[in-house]
Amino acid sequence: MAVPDRNRNQDRRATGLAVAGIVALAVGALLVLLLGLVPPTNRISVTTRTISEYGLGPGKQVFDLAVVLVAAGSAAGLSGLRRQRRLPVAAAVLGALWTVGLLVVVAFPKTDWASATGSGGGGALHRAASVVAFACLPLAVLSAARVTFPRSPRRRLAARLLAGLSLGWFAVILGAVAVAAVADERWWQLIPLGLVERAMALTELVALAALVAPVRRAQNSSVRAS
Repeated sequence: MAVPDRNRNQDRRATGLAVAGIVALAVGALLVLLLGLVPPTNRISVTTRTISEYGLGPGKQVFDLAVVLVAAGSAAGLSGLRRQRRLPVAAAVLGALWTVGLLVVVAFPKTDWASATGSGGGGALHRAASVVAFACLPLAVLSAARVTFPRSPRRRLAARLLAGLSLGWFAVILGAVAVAAVADERWWQLIPLGLVERAMALTELVALAALVAPVRRAQNSSVRAS
């Protein structure tokens, strides 16, 4: 009887981590949404300005809290999957890169182009961390879906579709960069960058929530991560 009890306790802890992670993701997303709705940060255009713009002004503390909550929620949810042996090593590494990338985004604000001094190397780190984070999360979901949902084809398909859509938004940005390089244009002016980035961020959070959401214990008992 000891083994079933231990498995049951493991499932409870993993479920608790998943629920806490999803709540943290939701609160973080809500805080960013509020920044776009309430003054003075509502003056920042959600169409043309990136989310990180909130980190340069009076909304910095709220922005930082939101991103840290998303990072913590991501770590909790992925840790729950790992406890249940439902997260492959590759997905765990990619998820860790996403989480670390978010923390780097907080630690090093984006370049303030309105400032004469800018932000030096910190701005470059911010951009690099953003690219790594936004690219790694959907890849983590794609690589984990089969192992995470071996007996739930609908949830597996939903996670993969959301991850694919996230990469599609990312491809829009890469496409703008490529076109701008050929046409000698400013790539961020070729697309509504703020909307594209917000759509990508939202899709990725939903994809992550779909991946880490608890499953029935009967399904967990037969899962083994590769």
